[in-house]
Amino acid sequence: MNPMNRRRMLAAIGLGYLGVAGRPLGAQTDGGGRVKLPSLAVLDFELLDDQNNPATKAAQVVRLHNATLQLRQELQARRLYDVMDSSPSRDLQDKLRSQQEFIYRCDDCAAQIGVVLGADLVMTPWVQKVSELILNLNVQIYDVKAGKVIFSKSVDMRGNQDQSWSRAVRYLVRDMAEKRDRNPRYGL
Repeated sequence: MNPMNRRRMLAAIGLGYLGVAGRPLGAQTDGGGRVKLPSLAVLDFELLDDQNNPATKAAQVVRLHNATLQLRQELQARRLYDVMDSSPSRDLQDKLRSQQEFIYRCDDCAAQIGVVLGADLVMTPWVQKVSELILNLNVQIYDVKAGKVIFSKSVDMRGNQDQSWSRAVRYLVRDMAEKRDRNPRYGL
């Protein structure tokens, strides 16, 4: 097949997948014709700290809180998901955290939280701190209806400082948005 015909065929396949309106076939829309985003409950960041350095604990609590807020805001601002308020499930989250070392390791925990909130998806974020220099920021998304993890992503950080945490969250969301632009099913 010559290159021109191949390009036309690929363009036709792309249009067939996206449909006439430029959205995935079968995608639901709201009243205004925009694609209806899946609801996502973003839980609070958890910290897996291999160092357990008492000198950094107070700063870590602030960073975890700020990273959670930033993640929720940026996901919503980029219209990747309809980010829900997860606070109505706070009592359940506290109960589950008292029973599990980490919620991100407990798919059933994400399922329970998702059902209580009526969410389509639940994101469990965590940071693994290997040292003060080497950290990674991780997220996974659990599909409540399908009953399984459908997405995982990790971003490496260098340096345990406010700026490196903020950059990592910003990069994670920006990368997700760019990949969603190329593949409308990315992260879903």
